[in-house]
Amino acid sequence: MPADQRHDHDLALARARRVAAEVTDPELPMLTLADLGVLRGVEMGPDGTVTATLTPTYTGCPAMAEMRADTAGRLRAAGFANVAIRTVLDPPWTTDWITDAGRRKLAEHGIAPPGPAPRRTPGPVLLDLAPTRRAVSCPRCGSADTEETSRFAATSCRALWRCRACLEPFEQFKEI
Repeated sequence: MPADQRHDHDLALARARRVAAEVTDPELPMLTLADLGVLRGVEMGPDGTVTATLTPTYTGCPAMAEMRADTAGRLRAAGFANVAIRTVLDPPWTTDWITDAGRRKLAEHGIAPPGPAPRRTPGPVLLDLAPTRRAVSCPRCGSADTEETSRFAATSCRALWRCRACLEPFEQFKEI
């Protein structure tokens, strides 16, 4: 590829990556898919096809259809005519992929960010639905004197908690 075409390709790819990185999560709109670690990459083929790679937070995540549609729609709206969305399950997503900015945004919106994800072993990833064993700090006052009130919240990725210090309820993003 000639240098001027390579330069144009690189500029277009950088723009496609910026556009895809700005797509927000349909269930947590304060986070982008990049913040959440769901956006795994953006590539551009020699024919100009932009391929965005997404990894769901868990297999069967009902928000994936919206994530794919939103990513494709934003890229097309930005002028990329040929768009493909690829879903990959390996390696499986983990809450460790949430960026520091994403964790900060969760806390700013009253959702306790997850702690470190459990260690993984080869093979299928088991979703542990048992109560969180670590202390969960209140995102409002910072107290660790909290209790889980329900293992499930608005989405299966979150649990309901209550702070005994400030008495405020809050959600916690589960470690996966």
